[in-house]
Amino acid sequence: MITTNNELFVRAKQDCDVIFLVYDNLKNKCKQNCKFHQILNDNLSELILNKVTILNSRIELLTKRSTRDKLIGYFSMLSTRNLSKSFKLPFSLTDLADYLSVDRSAMMRELKSLRDEGFIEKNGNVVTLLYK
Repeated sequence: MITTNNELFVRAKQDCDVIFLVYDNLKNKCKQNCKFHQILNDNLSELILNKVTILNSRIELLTKRSTRDKLIGYFSMLSTRNLSKSFKLPFSLTDLADYLSVDRSAMMRELKSLRDEGFIEKNGNVVTLLYK
């Protein structure tokens, strides 16, 4: 058996609950065959798949070169996820800039440009795609 010191450090922006899971306890069936472990095993692969999908989407956005491409890509993803051309931004604009790894002022200029060119309508935190 190989053991490593896999320490992770996390800083939360707000109060939250943290759950520590021991992999071996998840992998092996519970001796008492309790309902909790059965439900956990049934849902674990779906949870992991959802997280991988979210992370892959973020990587796809971050590989785009320009702020404009990142914004359009993100808006397209939200539109597809919500099955609507209109959607509410799940972040503040500051957090959106951080999420996309762009300068906030450059992002604001690009949002204004997208609106002026007729690509989007923006009313508060609600964005409507006009190009799709």
